[in-house]
Amino acid sequence: MIEEPQTRAEKIGRTADHAMPLELRGITIRYDGGGGEPLVIAEDFDLGLEAGTMHCLAGRSGSGKTSILTVAAGLTLPTSGEVLWQGDSLDEMTDDEIADRRRALIGYVDQGGALIDGMSALENVLLPAVPDQQVEAKTEMAKDLLDLVGLGRRMRHRPAQLSGGERQRVAIARALILGTKVLVVDEPTASLDREHANQIIGILKDTTTDGIAVLVASHDQELIKVADSRTMMN
Repeated sequence: MIEEPQTRAEKIGRTADHAMPLELRGITIRYDGGGGEPLVIAEDFDLGLEAGTMHCLAGRSGSGKTSILTVAAGLTLPTSGEVLWQGDSLDEMTDDEIADRRRALIGYVDQGGALIDGMSALENVLLPAVPDQQVEAKTEMAKDLLDLVGLGRRMRHRPAQLSGGERQRVAIARALILGTKVLVVDEPTASLDREHANQIIGILKDTTTDGIAVLVASHDQELIKVADSRTMMN
């Protein structure tokens, strides 16, 4: 049975006077699998993410976690279903409007948190502020964010001079520089040793205390345990 949109909203906890930072309603993702059979990545997937909470998409590689993240961040379109940011449906926005809202609301960190090699940690954090000519205005905030993730004394270092865990922390700081409301992070502890992985987990959890909603994909059992809620992806 196909549920009506309001029924879905009620199911994931949305009320008329309280719009969640992120909602996914009935998300289905299918690709051409070859041979005439579609490859179903996700089907009728619902998620409601409250401010100040962390939800983990848990599961093995290839289970569709990254596909859900990119849809949630407005980077790709689902086959069907609806994505809402702060109660506003992406279906009702133009591509330019989606891009503008994404910059204002969504911080996205892909697996590995790619940085620009020729730039310092501070310059990498400030990159999202360049198009709006906000670099000068955001410099102090960028320094504060690097302090927050424990890299205040290494802000002049370039990526090659940082460990994998440190580079991941820079990527998280960069994703927060524009006043992010929803932080979307793909496998943030992959390839890190336990000590550095635990540092990343602590930073993500601390981020929620500022009212930021965190959506993370991971198969790290320690990260899965500290999330406020979780979905097991098959």
